[in-house]
Amino acid sequence: MLAQDLNMTLKNAPIPKTFVKRDGTEYPFEIFKLENIIKALQIPEFEREAVLDEIFCRLDSDSSVKAADVFQTFYESLQALGFDDEAEAYLAYREKDEENWQNEINTQARLQRMIHKDPTIVNENANKDSDVFSTQRDLTAGTVGKTVGLTMMPEHIAKAHLRGDIHWHDLDYTPLSPMTNCCLIDFEEMLTNGFKIGNAFMESPNSIGVATSQVSQIIANVASSQYGGCSFDRADQVLAPFAQKSYEKHLADARELIDDEEKADAFAKKRTKKDIYDAMQSLEYEINTMFSSQGQTPFTSLGFGLGTSWIEREIQKDILKIRIKGLGKDHRTAIFPKLLFTIKRGLNLHPGDPNYDIKQLAVECSTKRMYPDVLMYDKIVELTGSFKCPMGCRSFLQGWKDAQGREVNSGRMNLGVVTVNLPRIAMESRGDKDLFWKIFNLRMKTAHEALAFKAHRATEATPLNAPILYQNGAFGKRLGEDGNVNDLFKDGRATVSLGYIGLYEVGTVFYGSDWEDNQEAHDFTLEIVKRMYNLCKKWEQEDPNHYHYSVYSTPSESLTDRFCRLDLQKFGKVKDITDKEYYTNSFHYDVRKHPTPFEKLLFEKDYPKYAAGGFIHYCEYPNLKQNPAALEAVWDWAYDQVGYLGTNTPIDKCYKCGFAGEFKATAKGFECPQCGNHDPKTCDCVKRTCGYLGNPLRRPMVHGRHEEITHRVKHMNSGLESRMASQEIRKNEAY
Repeated sequence: MLAQDLNMTLKNAPIPKTFVKRDGTEYPFEIFKLENIIKALQIPEFEREAVLDEIFCRLDSDSSVKAADVFQTFYESLQALGFDDEAEAYLAYREKDEENWQNEINTQARLQRMIHKDPTIVNENANKDSDVFSTQRDLTAGTVGKTVGLTMMPEHIAKAHLRGDIHWHDLDYTPLSPMTNCCLIDFEEMLTNGFKIGNAFMESPNSIGVATSQVSQIIANVASSQYGGCSFDRADQVLAPFAQKSYEKHLADARELIDDEEKADAFAKKRTKKDIYDAMQSLEYEINTMFSSQGQTPFTSLGFGLGTSWIEREIQKDILKIRIKGLGKDHRTAIFPKLLFTIKRGLNLHPGDPNYDIKQLAVECSTKRMYPDVLMYDKIVELTGSFKCPMGCRSFLQGWKDAQGREVNSGRMNLGVVTVNLPRIAMESRGDKDLFWKIFNLRMKTAHEALAFKAHRATEATPLNAPILYQNGAFGKRLGEDGNVNDLFKDGRATVSLGYIGLYEVGTVFYGSDWEDNQEAHDFTLEIVKRMYNLCKKWEQEDPNHYHYSVYSTPSESLTDRFCRLDLQKFGKVKDITDKEYYTNSFHYDVRKHPTPFEKLLFEKDYPKYAAGGFIHYCEYPNLKQNPAALEAVWDWAYDQVGYLGTNTPIDKCYKCGFAGEFKATAKGFECPQCGNHDPKTCDCVKRTCGYLGNPLRRPMVHGRHEEITHRVKHMNSGLESRMASQEIRKNEAY
């Protein structure tokens, strides 16, 4: 019997309007929650209405009721109707729930799990090597952070997180510390005006080499002062003035030795080009060898591609050439920084454009190293309101202007993410859309309360907590010791992100597992994201600080495992949902299917309009090293379709037998298909974990993410020529 029908049949007792949770938070009273418990207790269907009637007669209230009273009344009602075994089962469930809560806030219990290498703890972040002392120290601190943090937030939010209704991201750092999440560092401000780290004040550099060295120091310090990723937007344009200083110095030296101005200029350019290459190579190595205080390589992204001067072009080319070359004597694929190359019509999109040669180099780099991912300039402006690269792997800022009307991107940040478990809502609704939206609204209310708490906690920091961020320019404005950090957050300068996961699984509940070609199903899942978007706009208007709430297509590195694992316990094996042992990332096409790249992107392209706070698309390809034209054909077609596109192609290499291609997935991880080698010392295995790449042999990932990666199939056949790709483009242009 549906909840709305029960409202009509329960005529003998008033139904409360408000439910007061144990921490005092008020929610609408919903009958379906009681119905779900009764069903879980396996009470016969014809008896369920009587149980509900008994409960409401005993509550005898049409206003508000407290959680403790509902629990006691439910228990007594079951006993009064002779359901003694069910009453005891309900009591045992509640006692177990309380026991689980106490275990989760027990620091010693969680430390024991960490010490015994619980994979849900030590493999939660694929960028952390739990065998390293610095990472172990961070995991230990994170254990304390999580257990204490749960007690700092409202209890109903903490329990919603533990149940898996929502996910409070980065619980190991916040709310225990009032940290911010990801950001676009204002490198231009810092490099131009100087900055202080520790006891040293860094003056504005006079060469490209010193500039990139300072960039590395800034990244390491910022990564230790927040918990999310950081990005260097327009790196080629920001670094160009310092390469220009190198050029001017070389030109002055050349003029002292050479009378011919043309030859002096050629000499200076040659020396400057070497300086640029050396500086960019140093930056690549420094980022890959540094560790933040969190025991991991900083999650760093490098945006470039819009510069047109000879220096800016040289920086772009060298970023790509160095990545193609690889790290060390084995020429391994660099995991960081993530490279984000901008494609822009009239600049580098088509043959004849001034920077088209650099785009071709970017294509080659992607076929060999998976990066760069590409940003489509016009589409990013359309979706987000201005052009900028994402913060970290996928979190986008909306267009924003300061009080003087100047567009500001660098120096802005995100205050945190809370993600909603959409597949659970769908399964709880049992295919009833009215009930789905009712549960959806309740979860959105909880998520909003969690986000508001997370944002408020960030405002409790002082500039002294993170001098690099608040006093030395990383966040754009320089505050004094007594400054208010909220001045950098309010009125839309900072974002707060409502995340989601598993639209594919939601569609499967209502329309079956092959719903991607069903327009009604597509519209329904799009409506979910649209309603989240509308709620975010409403929350922003109502927020006294007017933080920009945005919808965020969560990367779900470990969450693809955690939500599914919890729902497997709750619902059992549900075909094409929990039985896969992973949930699908955000709005993506089912990874087990093999649409063409064009079909996949056409399916996904509508969602970022409402989820512009964070998104990425990717396509799976076979080995493309001998067929870069096919990849370029997809990029060209995608320019007007999507804003942000990644390349997944086999780039694994075994140094023991010489195999190059795709390693085989096994239950224990990945191995060379030719000789069985899986020793990270003698092979290089690189997979796209989510937005970022990862090396699962060096830093294992959680089970669900491993399963998701192993189920991915190619979106393009190995024999497809660029000619065929062009034919596919023409065929789909009329879609």
